[in-house]
Amino acid sequence: MKKSSLNKKSPKPSQDESLNVINPHAAGIDLGSREHWVCVPASSTADNIRSFGCTTPDLVALADWLDECDVSSIAMESTSVEWIPLFQILSERDFEVFLVNAKAVQTVPGRKSDVKDCQWLQQLHSYGLLAPSFVPEGEIAVLRSYLRQRENLIKNSSTHIQRMQKALTQMNLQLHKVITDITGVTGLNIIRAIISGEREPKKLAKLADQRIKSSPEVIRKALTGNYREEMVFILHQELCLYETYQKQIQLLDQQIESCFSKFPSHTDETPPKSQKKKHRRSNHPQFDLHSHLYRITGVDFTLIDGLDVLTVQTIISEVGLDKSKFKSVKHFCSWLGLCPGCRITGGKRKSSQTRQVANRAATAFRIAAQAVSRSQSALGAFYRRIKARAGAPKAITATAHKIARIFYTLWTTKQSYTDIGADYYEQQYRSRVVNNLSRRAQSLGFTLVEANPTSG
Repeated sequence: MKKSSLNKKSPKPSQDESLNVINPHAAGIDLGSREHWVCVPASSTADNIRSFGCTTPDLVALADWLDECDVSSIAMESTSVEWIPLFQILSERDFEVFLVNAKAVQTVPGRKSDVKDCQWLQQLHSYGLLAPSFVPEGEIAVLRSYLRQRENLIKNSSTHIQRMQKALTQMNLQLHKVITDITGVTGLNIIRAIISGEREPKKLAKLADQRIKSSPEVIRKALTGNYREEMVFILHQELCLYETYQKQIQLLDQQIESCFSKFPSHTDETPPKSQKKKHRRSNHPQFDLHSHLYRITGVDFTLIDGLDVLTVQTIISEVGLDKSKFKSVKHFCSWLGLCPGCRITGGKRKSSQTRQVANRAATAFRIAAQAVSRSQSALGAFYRRIKARAGAPKAITATAHKIARIFYTLWTTKQSYTDIGADYYEQQYRSRVVNNLSRRAQSLGFTLVEANPTSG
């Protein structure tokens, strides 16, 4: 008996019938810690797969071989920081380099070795199936490196502040309870006097600045303790290390200011004065960062609630100054990982959770969202409304998404931001809810009537 034709599997279409070659001169590179495997089109050379070392002469030889094979576009996975030297060499040779997210190709079956990895990258890239990651270039890349180093120095510096406070606590010197910051003027004067050998609480209390709110008697009690020799020595070492990091941060700020001066100006005007109270952070740079940011962008992003100059500086260093890299505000928020997800299976949405991404700009927007949680602004009212309904984590993400959309709008339109206020936002939200209820009541044959109408 012959089998029914319904049970026969239809033949699969060949690659030539289903896919068209878009990049005929494409190459694929699989990066490694000791060697890089490179695959070029088979039509370019008989030996189209080679391995190269990781030293600079080897990378130059790799670029020369790609040039001989008439390769114009290259795809390679982003692996730690090992891609950076090769990426820079290939970019300087005017190759079109696609830095591909490893998650885009890691789940593809049938790849068992580095040789097959580079072949698979070359094949996918020739069909135009790989999307490049966003990589800042030029002075933005330099600025980003400086700012990331500055962040590392600040983190290391904070470690020594904690150790100084620990040494003081072990001697029962409760200095951190009577002053806000032990690295301020008063705190450092008292610590230096303790290291110099001063033990009299009255004399130490006289070193307090006149702006300190604690009374001299309270400060004297806090500075009465057990001055142990080993703890004073440790306190001295931690203070020296803290001051060393502060000197390095100052030198780095000079480099950052010099880097900012190389950016072209979009406006020669000074930034408008804001009516908001600006709290200066302890790690704020010594130069006028606000004027530099306004000059190179033409927009005062600090008018947005939650964004200060340091947060804006971090965002600019991560996203760059070329807004054409992001086609729309949706692309921008998707790259940040702040927009709702769209996981659909069988026509049903399974989850709207945001993607988990390691993005410093997204982290800056989330910090800005936390900063507006108690502000009497429209963004603050929006945060509190979402928090009451969905909780703080989702409120932070939703508010960060809204701030990112406002940031992109100002970035592309060069407009100025004006806060509508928390009261106006609540009135708008109430009007939307009432209108929705009214339409719902009419669809069911009812009429919505206000319970306590205001008197005319």
